[in-house]
Amino acid sequence: MAISRYTVRVYGILLDDDKRILVSDEFIRGDYFTKFPGGGLEVGEGTRDCLKREFKEETGLDVTVGDHIYTTDYFQPSAFNANDQIISIYYFVRAEGLNNLQVKTKVFDFELHQIADPQGQSEVLRWIEWNDLTEESVSLPIDKIIVHILKNTYQ
Repeated sequence: MAISRYTVRVYGILLDDDKRILVSDEFIRGDYFTKFPGGGLEVGEGTRDCLKREFKEETGLDVTVGDHIYTTDYFQPSAFNANDQIISIYYFVRAEGLNNLQVKTKVFDFELHQIADPQGQSEVLRWIEWNDLTEESVSLPIDKIIVHILKNTYQ
């Protein structure tokens, strides 16, 4: 099947003062994924504005977008639509009010109603301790590259 369009995704890496990194555990159409918070770029939107909007939607946090970390530099088909090529852009982000953030402590700790519809979608947030962060901590191929970069650059 031929690729018919590009999808640009923008993600934020949020580290707190305790050196924990924020991830989103997600249930999407019957599958479970752990990824970094962020999402799709909308037409007419810049990447940093996209990330601010996505963080607000997913976490309720107003973030300050910091340094660029990585942009996909190889062909990556979408995990959700075989006709899409994914281009992902990652930035560091900072936020205030992290104590008010609603987080879970266990992987895929969903309420039953959140996963009742096999075609539905839900997400919960979770912190991962820096020392526990590995490429296996996240599900998506590009996120694994980010973990590798982070662990090898920002020890």
